[in-house]
Amino acid sequence: MQKSNPKKLLRKPQHQDRPGQESRMSPQPVAENTAVKGSGKLSGKTALITGGDSGIGRAVAVLFAKEGANVAISYLNEHKDAKDTCKMVEEFGRECLLLPGDISKESVCKSIVQKTVKKFKQIDILVNNAAIHYETKSITDISTKNLRKTFETNIFSMFWITKYAMPSIRKGGSIINTSSVTAYRGSADLLDYSATKGAIVSFTRSLAASLSEKGIRVNGVAPGPIWTPLIVSSFKPAKVAKHGSDVPLKRAGEPSEVAPSYLFLACSDSSYITGQFLHPNGGEIVGG
Repeated sequence: MQKSNPKKLLRKPQHQDRPGQESRMSPQPVAENTAVKGSGKLSGKTALITGGDSGIGRAVAVLFAKEGANVAISYLNEHKDAKDTCKMVEEFGRECLLLPGDISKESVCKSIVQKTVKKFKQIDILVNNAAIHYETKSITDISTKNLRKTFETNIFSMFWITKYAMPSIRKGGSIINTSSVTAYRGSADLLDYSATKGAIVSFTRSLAASLSEKGIRVNGVAPGPIWTPLIVSSFKPAKVAKHGSDVPLKRAGEPSEVAPSYLFLACSDSSYITGQFLHPNGGEIVGG
């Protein structure tokens, strides 16, 4: 009897140049669960979301807007995706501030925080979500240039943005950091990326302890395989076609399936939770 291959094709092979555009993906990622109506859980609040133009960041921005929050989204240079996200936010009657720039640079991190505060006067929710990765088969293939870029984008930016945002985050605020399942089980082809995601776990737990007396909660989300532009711009077409097929649910998750984890951690439903991670990963069992 022939053994079936668990990594079956889930979509057509495809690839894009970095950073990737959601508008060109096939099929399009699902950014919103239209069956779920907003209930005002974030009314009157402002959220700053890095990587908010597409993928998980877009889904979070849209869900937060549906729940009553104004949103500022940081992104690199994917202007069409960012404008599409802004339109989706505005359809819920909320304001959206677009903040292009490379957050691997400290000056950009400082600027996006300043512009958010100037526009909305406050930051109630900070979502450190943006990340990059470069697939390599061996540690000997990791260039110093890409290693630095990965750490600067994925973890340095979290320190910088959080540092500059702190004076504007009041008691009751929430910081949510995006890690990854790779922080818990590793990834042979994403050594440096996995290292940054492990650092994010430690950063989150340590920051939670640091800010507990200020009444600011710090938590994180560690997604598994999700259908986003990061995938089509990082992997070869054949791997993209099978992305997510090796988890227990046999598919990649949609951004709209991850966004509720961020909403839970952002609102008062999670008022007794800090220093913790949620794991929307398709069924992988991880310690954490």
